[in-house]
Amino acid sequence: MRLPLLLAALLITGMASQAQSPMEAAIDSKSKAISPKLIEWRRHLHQNPELGNREFKTQQYIANHLKSLGIEVTLLAKTGVLGVLRGGKPGPVIALRADIDGLPVKERVDVPYKSTVTADYMGTPVSVMHACGHDTHTSILMGTAEVLAGMKKDVSGTVKFFFQPAEEGPPGDEEGGAPLMIKEGVMDNPKVDAVFGLHISSALEIGKIKYKSGSMMASSDWFTIKIKGKQTHGSTPWTGIDPIVVGTQIINNLQTIVSRQQDLTVAPVVITVGKFHSGVRANIIPETAELEGTIRTLDSKMQKDVHEKIKLVAKNVAEAWGAEVDVNIDTKTLVTYNDPALVAAMVPSLERAAGKGNATAGIWTTGAEDFSFFGEKAPAFFFNLGGMPKGTDPSKAAPHHTPDFFIDDSMLDVGVKAFCNLVMDYAGKLK
Repeated sequence: MRLPLLLAALLITGMASQAQSPMEAAIDSKSKAISPKLIEWRRHLHQNPELGNREFKTQQYIANHLKSLGIEVTLLAKTGVLGVLRGGKPGPVIALRADIDGLPVKERVDVPYKSTVTADYMGTPVSVMHACGHDTHTSILMGTAEVLAGMKKDVSGTVKFFFQPAEEGPPGDEEGGAPLMIKEGVMDNPKVDAVFGLHISSALEIGKIKYKSGSMMASSDWFTIKIKGKQTHGSTPWTGIDPIVVGTQIINNLQTIVSRQQDLTVAPVVITVGKFHSGVRANIIPETAELEGTIRTLDSKMQKDVHEKIKLVAKNVAEAWGAEVDVNIDTKTLVTYNDPALVAAMVPSLERAAGKGNATAGIWTTGAEDFSFFGEKAPAFFFNLGGMPKGTDPSKAAPHHTPDFFIDDSMLDVGVKAFCNLVMDYAGKLK
């Protein structure tokens, strides 16, 4: 009889070790209970999108919700919101971030909450859509604030809620996004010890989480190359300097920076020329040409090296043709870098939120995020949350930033559970 008794004892012990703590159970039940609200908030935001630095109604919607929870609210960074929840126990300062802006995209998805909003974008009328899922991020963070406010006495330290505008980039020369949030003090007073963020994915099944330690998303640099040649008649090109030919040679040589000058076993590099403007008439060789494009890198040293090589290529090609060139490179985002120690410590929190086998390590992506700027100020951890309907082929899911972009919002509570677990666990693990 001793063996069965021993097995029974081991089984009971194992079950006890796997059982949820009261805190975990409370997070799960509260997150699930607000699922209808998450969907309601998300669909309201989806139907009422606003462009970067113009999220006035969104800002008020968020602020009103936070105030109703007793959370301290500050409006800043033009259309951003900072919420501060001071817990009932001493502890660290943790920041959670959601971006709130939409995109100039016309929605094609036939859903009851489809966006029909139009707005002005730098003098041009455009349709507006939440084509990157920022509406889901906002509703998840609103839900997280509600759950944590209801558990305030159990929260160790201070939680800062960053509702950030203009993640997709502010219009024109305006300031905005994460850099302006940081400039206006969100990472200080009190100083943030760790910052967490998430991004919905249209090609990852709902309920699942993907993360990566170290470099996760690429830096994004935008460049402009202005070429000055010599205008002449199209019939006598030898009497001028053709900036269009110079531009094509520069484009071809830029690709050799990727294929022949960068160690792609370290990290990938992408250089894309997305705009080439020159000339007004078929029989006139123009005086000027202008190229615009982007650079994506996943290593900060490679980022600097690529910048220098682009300038060198443009200068030398132009000189070979007798043309003049001016190169400007503007850094939009840094490499989104997940602190390895923070990731190692907090992955179990994500695993509990998503369930066994549903939180797994992934690979890096050449997409970019201005969340990267927060990671310069404190250890950061950014991860992906699934929004693709179950049974969908990921290769057929509409990409982000497209008119057919679609998110299944039935499991947004997993994002709330993830954020709440991170907050509750961080104090005990790294402090």
